[in-house]
Amino acid sequence: MIAASHPDVAAATAAGSMALANQLARAARIFPDRVALQLDECRRTYTELDRRVNRLARALRERGVHAGDRVAVLATNHIETAEAFYAILRLGAIAVPINFRLVASEVAYILHDCTACLLIVDDLTAPLADAALSEVDCVRSTLRIGPEFEAAMAVEPDDSLDIVVPEQDPAFIMYTSGTTGRPKGAVLTHRNLYMALMLQRIAAGGKCPDGEVVLLGVPMFHIAGMGTALGRLLGGDRIVIYSGAAFDPAAVVDLLEREQVTHTFFVPSQWQAICAVPGIKQRNLVLSNITWGASPASPSTLQALADTFPAAAAFTAFGQTETCATVCLLRAEDAVRKRGSVGTPIPGIEVRIVDDEMRDVKPGEVGEIVYRGPVITPGYWGRPEATAEAFAGGWFHSGDLCRADEDGFIWVVDRKKDMIISGGENIYCAEVEAVIDSHPKVGDVAVIGARHEKWVQTPVAVVTAVDPADPPTLDDVVEHCRDRLASFKKPTALIVVDSLPRTATGKVQKFELRKRYGG
Repeated sequence: MIAASHPDVAAATAAGSMALANQLARAARIFPDRVALQLDECRRTYTELDRRVNRLARALRERGVHAGDRVAVLATNHIETAEAFYAILRLGAIAVPINFRLVASEVAYILHDCTACLLIVDDLTAPLADAALSEVDCVRSTLRIGPEFEAAMAVEPDDSLDIVVPEQDPAFIMYTSGTTGRPKGAVLTHRNLYMALMLQRIAAGGKCPDGEVVLLGVPMFHIAGMGTALGRLLGGDRIVIYSGAAFDPAAVVDLLEREQVTHTFFVPSQWQAICAVPGIKQRNLVLSNITWGASPASPSTLQALADTFPAAAAFTAFGQTETCATVCLLRAEDAVRKRGSVGTPIPGIEVRIVDDEMRDVKPGEVGEIVYRGPVITPGYWGRPEATAEAFAGGWFHSGDLCRADEDGFIWVVDRKKDMIISGGENIYCAEVEAVIDSHPKVGDVAVIGARHEKWVQTPVAVVTAVDPADPPTLDDVVEHCRDRLASFKKPTALIVVDSLPRTATGKVQKFELRKRYGG
């Protein structure tokens, strides 16, 4: 019998583990000379990436980072950002991506909540980090991407650390986007993320072959960005990084064309801006797979995508941070006949649509969608009560109101917390928003509930104007809704603003609108 401590046994065990850093080492053995990551003229092969991750992991260990410690990453998209994530995971520590668009007090809240011991920053985020660090005392040291980052690695060897990381251990703490207030840290294990990456590939029906050119266009602090940075590397793809801290649709189109990108993901508001880039239909684009998710897409955005990229397979991904992004997928072959749906559950995920008593609702009826499966978070960091509430009845409660049709396709109706109850009638904001969005004078729209003396709540539409010199009026919108919505669903007030408050992932921050206009 071979002893479990024998190095050959340890190597074989690590290679078969779902721990993500081990999977990167596997990819480096299979695709050693392929380009893994590219930013402008800088390129890293899989071998170079794996060796740099080893060096950085050793450098972090020299700075006192050990298994289970939390290491926060406050950085824009760089090759080094992905390297930092993998190095943290290789040590068995826990990576905490932080939204670089937050203010200092919000960053400090996250650092304190997870008790991060080290913070990785870049030149752009260093001033924000300094301001946040003045409010916390848990962070012992920082490491800045650039000369300091390279110097830390230069003195370390690049051979394997031979650290076995249990796949059930936490890999990331992903803080939710905060559309309802203070974010919670969703814990995602190595197994959660590995299973999510594999199941998503299976769900795509073989339409994500290895060796594709993938544009990473969303920030790596977002579950979709982080999943792309980690997951697409496991299949040998070349990831082209869009580094802009601010989204520039014209620059994105230039990058798509120059690098001949085949696959990419953006949120609906970004796709809408990309489709509006002048001359885009005349560009030499080779996109074969486009995916959107993270927030609902308006009918006008879906139509723009179909018109702009008629030859690309379009996938709608639906899920949330706590589910490692995708739990339902609308495949390209169903995109037209089921437009507006988020598709069907991916393999390995159990889904129910239930009422408040956890009873299954009938097809066509609205209820909350709940999940079980290997991609679901084990809970929120340091929040046992929130975890228990989320898993009431043994299923993870999404907070999304949905309905399923007779074919099993799922349609998102609204967020449970956004639903308006007016005079005893349920009003789903997403339904009202879809109608108002189709008015030719409306550029963007969000509907909230405002206090009403008689009806308790009534809908209020907050909109932007296509032409600021000729904004829509309440009468315009009500008339537009007359034959499209029941009378009680029509807005009772219209507020025209320059822009809607959104999170970095494009979700409207309705709690902000309710504070301003909810009465």
